[in-house]
Amino acid sequence: MSGLGLIIAIGAQNAFVLRQGIRREHVATVIAVCAAADIALIAVGTAGVGALVSSYPTVLTVIRWLGAGYLLWFASGALRSALRPTALVAAAPASRGSVLATTLALTFLNPHVYLDTVLLLGTLAAAYEDHRWWFALGACVGSVVWFTALGLGARALSGPLSSPSTWRVIDAVVAVVMTVLAARLVLT
Repeated sequence: MSGLGLIIAIGAQNAFVLRQGIRREHVATVIAVCAAADIALIAVGTAGVGALVSSYPTVLTVIRWLGAGYLLWFASGALRSALRPTALVAAAPASRGSVLATTLALTFLNPHVYLDTVLLLGTLAAAYEDHRWWFALGACVGSVVWFTALGLGARALSGPLSSPSTWRVIDAVVAVVMTVLAARLVLT
């Protein structure tokens, strides 16, 4: 459950999966990329990279502050969107390449993903010692199930979820959660 809790936290990546599901644009590609990236990052953390990086406090400090900055930047964008909500309708369909590039950027340029998925999940997995790969497998399955449910659920509910008032609430919640996560990063 700890692993799944980290995966389903509202963030840039999950908001993008939700938006793509509502837009019904390249949803399978987005789901596949997000799940595959999580699986790779969970494996890296479980293999011990999280423990290795955590032994260098300066690296952790830099990652923590970059992560907090990224989260605050994302929160400010979500807050701006909440204050000026619009219906979620694409002017023109995005190309698969554009959606793929955005998905990869939101996944791998987000320092928070490294803190949660590699360091934190890696540390949680290490606590299971010889059974850490079973823990990692559970986190990987949780990731696949989560991204599939989020993308396809948003696609199925695209009508009610695409209204400006719904997005006002979603963006406001995302802004608050990102700000809280940034504060947690800075204060820990």
